[in-house]
Amino acid sequence: MRSRIGQTIQAYAKEHQSLYWFTIVLFTMGIIFGAVLVNSLPLSQKQELHGFLQYFFNTLGQEGIPDTRPHFQESFGHYAKTVGIMWVLGLSIIGLPMILLILFLKGVVVGFTVGFLVNQMQWQGVTFAMMGVLPQNLLVVPALFIIGVSGISFSLRLIKTRLLSKRDGIMPHFVGYTVLVISMLAVLTIASLFETFVSPRLMQLVLN
Repeated sequence: MRSRIGQTIQAYAKEHQSLYWFTIVLFTMGIIFGAVLVNSLPLSQKQELHGFLQYFFNTLGQEGIPDTRPHFQESFGHYAKTVGIMWVLGLSIIGLPMILLILFLKGVVVGFTVGFLVNQMQWQGVTFAMMGVLPQNLLVVPALFIIGVSGISFSLRLIKTRLLSKRDGIMPHFVGYTVLVISMLAVLTIASLFETFVSPRLMQLVLN
């Protein structure tokens, strides 16, 4: 049973290898763009963001971790909406470029966040990025990659079956796509829990 599952995963990864490499390159370009964007911000906006960052760290250091329930609901809600949008986009032919845009923008957000922390706080910013940004993104980024590649693959299959009139049963692929997306939503739920309950405590350790 395990060998069969391993063979299935290996075959799936090999079949979609080019798509994974493309999305990784696109995501990396987003990170670079986000990091460069930090240096192009006007001084007033940098000061405003730095003030908000200092307020957050001061609150976390003095008052401790705030109520976790609203934060978890917000974090999980954000990931659930993203997954839902990507799933719907994968069901349509015209949604393919939008999936790529979402992955690129995720890279921009990560690059900007890390770049701003390092730009404003130097080595302490690197530590905060390692503690507060990196851990949950080790789950979030691969999950979004898998959802994105699956959506792109399903969209391309729709093009083959609908536009090129190829006879290929679409329902098994739809079920597999949906099950995979739901599985990745479970991974993102774990990421939300980590972001809510673990990352703030890791950042407190740095502050203390």
